[in-house]
Order: sequence, then C-alpha cells, then structure tokens
Amino acid sequence: MFAHVLIVVTIAIAVSALAERRNLHPALLVVMVGLAASYLPGIPQLELHPEFILSIVLPPMLFSAARDFSFAEFRRRMGSIVNLGVFLVFVTTAAAGAAVIGVLPELLPLTALILGVAIAPPDAVTAITIGRRAGLPTGLMTVLKGESLINDAAALTIFAVLVATATGTHAFIDNLPLYFLYAASVGIAVGLVIGNLAQWARRRLNSAALATALSVIVPFAAYLTAEEFHGSGVLAVVAAGFAVGHHGVEAGYEERMQETAFWRTADTLLETFVFAYIGLQLRFVITDANEAGFDALELTVATLLIFAATVATRFAWIFGSALIGRWRHARAGRRRKRDGPAASPPLSWKENTVLAWTGMRGVVTLAAAAGTPLVTGDGSPFPGREAIVSLAFLVTIATLLIQGLSLPWLIGRLRLDDPGHERFVAEQRERAERLTRQATEEALDAYARAHPGPQSGRLVGIMRQRLRQESRMEKPRGTDAQEALLLGKVLLEARRSRLVAARDNLELDDTIVRDMLEKLDLEQAFMDSVTES
Repeated sequence: MFAHVLIVVTIAIAVSALAERRNLHPALLVVMVGLAASYLPGIPQLELHPEFILSIVLPPMLFSAARDFSFAEFRRRMGSIVNLGVFLVFVTTAAAGAAVIGVLPELLPLTALILGVAIAPPDAVTAITIGRRAGLPTGLMTVLKGESLINDAAALTIFAVLVATATGTHAFIDNLPLYFLYAASVGIAVGLVIGNLAQWARRRLNSAALATALSVIVPFAAYLTAEEFHGSGVLAVVAAGFAVGHHGVEAGYEERMQETAFWRTADTLLETFVFAYIGLQLRFVITDANEAGFDALELTVATLLIFAATVATRFAWIFGSALIGRWRHARAGRRRKRDGPAASPPLSWKENTVLAWTGMRGVVTLAAAAGTPLVTGDGSPFPGREAIVSLAFLVTIATLLIQGLSLPWLIGRLRLDDPGHERFVAEQRERAERLTRQATEEALDAYARAHPGPQSGRLVGIMRQRLRQESRMEKPRGTDAQEALLLGKVLLEARRSRLVAARDNLELDDTIVRDMLEKLDLEQAFMDSVTES
C-alpha cells in the first residue's frame, strides 16, 4: 500500500508540472487523469482508512492554511465566516438529504442526512488556488479561506452525532448544540495551548531545522490531543496554526524562510495526492454501489440532484444573507459617529456570485463518507453505505469538474475589483514604510551616540544617504564595510521590531507585516552570506 501511495504522489506531481507548463489548473487535471487511470486494467484499489485522511492528511493542510492567514482579516469577516462555515453546513445537510431521498427512497432519512452532512462542507483549496491566480479581492479570499477552516469542524461534529444515532451507540454528548459548543471550545483551547507551547519551545531552539521539525509535529499533536478529549481536532489545528503564525514574526529569519519553503512543498504534495486519490477511487466505489443494488442511472440522477440542491442552497443562503448584511451595514454606518467605525463593507453582488459558485467538495467529504460504519448496533449491515460512499465521490468529482473548470471563466467574466481594498493595502504599505524609516533613523541616532568616533560617524552618514536614496552614495570600504554589515543587521532588527509592534497594536495587517518581513529576511540572508565569505 505504501508503495502505491508513493507511485500516486509521483505521478500526480508529474501531471501537476505538466499542467503548470500548459497554464492549466493542476488539481483539476490530476483528478481527470486519475479518473481515466482508474479504468486501466490492473490498477489496484487504493483504499485508505478514513482515520488516515482525517488524522494524517487533513491536519497539515489546515495548519498550513491557518498559519498564513491574517487573524485581523479573520476577525473583520467573522460574521460571514461563521455564517457559511457553521449555519450553512446545517442547511446544506438538510437540502442534500432531501434531494437524495427523492431519487433513492430506499434510503432511510437518517442515512440520507449522513450523506448530506458528508457533502455539506466545501473544500476551498481549489477555489483559493484559482482565486489567487485570478486576483480575487482579499475580502472574498478571506471569507473563502475562513469558511474552509471551520466548516469541517461543524460537519464532522454533526456526522458523529448522526452516526451514533444510526448505530444505536452514544455520542460523547447526545445534545447536538451542546456537543458542538463543547467540541468547539475544547478544540480551540487545546489548539491555543499547544500552539503557544510550541512557540515557547521554538524560542529555546537554536536551530532552524529543529524549529521546522517542531512545526511539523504541532498539527498532529493538536488534532490527536483534542480528539482524546472529544473536542474538535479540526478547530484545534486551526487554533494552533493561528498561534504559530501570529508568533512566527518573532522567530529568526532562517527559521521563517525554512518553514515557508517546507510548508509550500508539503501543500503541493498533499493537494496532488488528494486529487489523484479522488480520481483513482471512482471506479471502485461505483462498482461497490452497483453490487449493492444501486444502478448507474440512479447514481447519476442522484448526483445531479444533490449537486443542484447544494448549489441552489448556497446561492439562496449567500444572497439572502447579503441582503441582511447590507441592511446591518447601513445601520452601522448611521451610528458610526456615535459608536465608532463601522464594520468591513459587505461583499458586492459579483463577489457573492463567485462565493456562491465556489462550492467544490474535497477531502473531508471523502473521509466522512468512508467513515460511515459497516454495521449498525445490532450487527446488521449499515443501510445504504455503498450509496453514501459512491455519491460522495461522484458529487465531489462533479463539483470539481463543473464548478472548478468554470470558475476561472466566471471570475474573468465578472471582472472583479476592489478599489477600497487597493486603497487599504496602499495605505498599509505606506504606513509600514514610514514606520520602518522611523525605526531606522532612531537606530542610527542610537548607534551614533554609542559610537562617537569619526569612523562610525562617517558610516552613519553613508547609511543615512542610503535611507534617503541619494545619488552618488559613497560605498563603505575595508573595515568600514565590515562595520556596515554589523550596523545593517542592527537596522534590520530595528525595522522588524517596529513592524511587529505595529502589528500587535493593530496598526498594520498581518499580511502586510509578513510581506515586509520576507523582504527583510532576504536582506539579512544576503548580509550573512557576505559575512561568511
């Protein structure tokens, strides 16, 4: 089995590389190639245990997304994120369950709801990747990413209660709202504790390699620990990712650069593997469903009805919520002078259209469906399990091919832009540049006071020339050059400290600070290479 996994990943990477050269979307091409390959003679069934997907594949994907997420943006869009990541999951569960009952009346209502909740959470990996390439406005990207970080927790919690009811066992807490609150609270608490403990340990490691290795352990530790306490492992991973990402600006530049490179590589490996697995498994799950008495026509009609129901529900919910959101924003605007600044402006109708169409399903849908028990509490076969698994795969592939292939066209057709956000980014960058210039001037003044000699004075003057970008700047030579490198590192540290302080005081957004720090890290890496040579 392990050899087959390696083969799948290798082929998926090769297909992704080809897609990049042809300017195609890698994930969608990998799915289609896997789908075609699944019907080749001699292809073995690569069936993974759902716990492998949930505890090995999902945590690093969520952790990587959370550590790069702007927590300030998350808070600004919290209402929209919770609305889609929690409440829409409940509504979609009911809509998908009702749709499948109309085509497969032999399924029990409870079985239909289990299928519905497995299909309910969209996987935003594809949408985010396409959106980033197409230049989607940041507000929309924030909602997409935020939804994908919490909707899995809502779906898996509902799934656990429904399965416990169907099998005659008991969930940790039978009351669904109470169980959800408990799982969310425990998951977030565990994630924050582990994330902050990891950051405390990283400060004491004098090795970028060891620090990166520790960051690899964090998502698995958070997920498994939360699950031991019957909490949400998904939210634990997300909370740990937020904590590590927030404190990552305090780490050394080597650690930041190495971790960034590692997690980008890990994302590529995991995403290509997941999409290849989706395509390769289709043949086998359809065969199992046929042998259980569900013919191809029934499965096709059910897939189309579920797809239509989920898309219609998402459109109706998003545009209905948008009307309420605009009304509330207008009221907040009228109270702005009395109660302070209004919340972030609601998304435009174009942004809501794209948001409504980004309902592709993914890894959690497959894991939840595969996690449906084989037998009920009395030992009889679980009714309709083959239909649940096959329809979950079929709907996932349908959403990837229909919505995923048409999403770039839709984004280009609507020509989304966000002048307000562009102004916000420009203002943030200008403020960041101003703060770093101030920090540099203050650090130069402090250095001049601490080193009153003529050589240091000349060096400080050269640095001030560079800061003001004057022409015909004098270049340090000899011993001045070595001292200039040391002073340059002092100035870089002063800029870093000022940027982090501004982030903590909510003057600058996380994303802007990370971009600025990445440039400073490259400067320091160059300085270190010159010093060593």
